[in-house]
Amino acid sequence: MDVDSTLIQQEVIELLAERAGTREEVARVTEAAMRGELDFTASLAARVATLAGLPESVIGEAAADVTLTPGARELVWTLQGDGWDIALVSGGFAEIVGPLAESLGITLFRANRLEVVDGRLTGRTVGPVVDRAAKGQALREFAEERGVDLRDTVAIGDGANDLDMIAAAGLGIAFNAKPAVREAADVAIEGRLDVALEVIDRSR
Repeated sequence: MDVDSTLIQQEVIELLAERAGTREEVARVTEAAMRGELDFTASLAARVATLAGLPESVIGEAAADVTLTPGARELVWTLQGDGWDIALVSGGFAEIVGPLAESLGITLFRANRLEVVDGRLTGRTVGPVVDRAAKGQALREFAEERGVDLRDTVAIGDGANDLDMIAAAGLGIAFNAKPAVREAADVAIEGRLDVALEVIDRSR
């Protein structure tokens, strides 16, 4: 599943941008990207560039402001109890997603990485960008790695960046999603994340 505005209630890039005084600017770009109006990779680069010069400590500060979406813990732990593998695939940042995954007992995740030099953010990411195509590819690779048929996979997300993984999954769920995502998904749910348990066939 997606992380920002899905597993958690915030957009981490906006929490970081608040420390740079660029939150409003970044929020406008994020919203347009999630509606599918902007190329994700270009929009990510533009947003991260506003963070240049911030001390690395802002990552921990942003992490402290993250809150799980209502029902997230219940969804994860119920599925894990039924023997499901959970994976997080995020256009956000591994520095936040990694510890979050660990706190929930999740070992599979992919996310972007912030570049830090001499204790300060450079305004760039390092490594491959986790964009729409990369999210779909991650789902396929995780399924193959765990020996799971794609028909038995579920993808949950809210923005245009999630469309490929929602299309690839056996069941695509739009959560508090943008109109284009609701239209593309098999099911659209609102409110609590554990509502997804009502539409997931956990007997597989």
